[in-house]
Amino acid sequence: MHDEFGGPFQARRGELIDVLALPGFVAERNGQVIGLVTYQRENNECELAFIAALERHQGIGTALFETLREAVADCERIWLVTTNDNLEALRFYQRRGFVLSALRPGAVNESRRRLKPQISTVGDFGIPVRDELELELRPTTRRAAGPSSAQDAANSKDGRWASAANSAVTSMASRRVISKRG
Repeated sequence: MHDEFGGPFQARRGELIDVLALPGFVAERNGQVIGLVTYQRENNECELAFIAALERHQGIGTALFETLREAVADCERIWLVTTNDNLEALRFYQRRGFVLSALRPGAVNESRRRLKPQISTVGDFGIPVRDELELELRPTTRRAAGPSSAQDAANSKDGRWASAANSAVTSMASRRVISKRG
């Protein structure tokens, strides 16, 4: 957590939040943690505060996101903040129906100056880290905007998501099995 994300305190919208203090779900395989998602609800909205999978492109993030989505199905909006350099996150969220809802130019520079000096100045692919991008999903419109079930089926058949099949997603609070995903 410290090496890749700079610790549990994440800067967004001009403040720091401890993403590990929030409710969430853990993906496990054979008793080993392989992924994590945390969130916070406020009124009829849900902030997806943090999501990480130790093995990328294996369906772990998808399983975590779908479990979160089920848990907050009564929310009108799921939103998150990422940075301009995080192309993998932008790919992941847009394929699941998220759309850009806000751009805050220079917000990361300001957070680095005021809140968290250890935020890197250069991110993925050598891209300067400067801006916050807020994305949102309105679950009632997800199916029309997200990947087709035919694409989901193709990914599942070719094995891209197969390694998540033996994984369990559990609540961080109780560690009870919520669901299995494949």
